[in-house]
Amino acid sequence: MSTGLLLALAAASLPCLATPVYQWKDAKGVTHYSDKPPAGQQYQDRRIAPRGEPVPQADDAAGKSVEHPQCTTARRNLEILRGSGPVLQADADGKPGQAMDESQRANQLALAQAAEKAYCVPPAN
Repeated sequence: MSTGLLLALAAASLPCLATPVYQWKDAKGVTHYSDKPPAGQQYQDRRIAPRGEPVPQADDAAGKSVEHPQCTTARRNLEILRGSGPVLQADADGKPGQAMDESQRANQLALAQAAEKAYCVPPAN
């Protein structure tokens, strides 16, 4: 759900280059995004470019590569799904549930590959 919200925010920011987006968690741990900072809460200032990738902040721009958080998640998921051990899928309350069967694992692998393609910058040749 937060990925969809982030994509919607990125699409809404197309007219402006690198518009500020504020991210914070409420008392229940739900992540929120807005173009205005929340009153009386700690937040993180995010800069999002028109294609949806984060824009390096001043302290990040000093030669460091900034990777999209969804790219990191996709690559971790690929590593787990390509491994030989069983993969447990979380149930509704976030606790580990039953192990995925081969069909579920293949579906999740395809989703992770699509996410990697969408969010990760291909290596320079």
